[in-house]
Amino acid sequence: MKLINKNKKAYFDYEVIDEYTAGIILTGPEIKSIRGGHVNLKGGYVSIQNVEAFLKNVNISRYKHDSSSDYDPFRIRKLLLKEVELHKIINHLNTQGVTVIPLAIGLEGKYAKIQIGVVRGKKKHDKRHSIKDRDVKRQMDRITKNY
Repeated sequence: MKLINKNKKAYFDYEVIDEYTAGIILTGPEIKSIRGGHVNLKGGYVSIQNVEAFLKNVNISRYKHDSSSDYDPFRIRKLLLKEVELHKIINHLNTQGVTVIPLAIGLEGKYAKIQIGVVRGKKKHDKRHSIKDRDVKRQMDRITKNY
């Protein structure tokens, strides 16, 4: 899958428990806009209703050559998941403090795919640990670059 956009803030704010890849039902101008990289995953989430998954609050900007007048960039989009995967996600959501958010979006052939994750929020001390690990990794990269 060729990544178009990654939700970096999600990896910092949440602990990823499980990941799934899903297809998205899009219109023509939306897929063209995604191919151009005009998508923002921040603040997005997935809701499950009647054993169907829907992507909410994800901004896919208007395609610049689209002539339609009634375009909603925050439209609710249906996700295509297998029934077994949906039931696994529903079972995860029964535990407290767990939610489902988009982690990355990309292209697989001519289709747009979204990587969603079942996540649990991190505490403040966990975020500090992530910052420390990131700084140590940067220092190691700098040292090994010189040799």
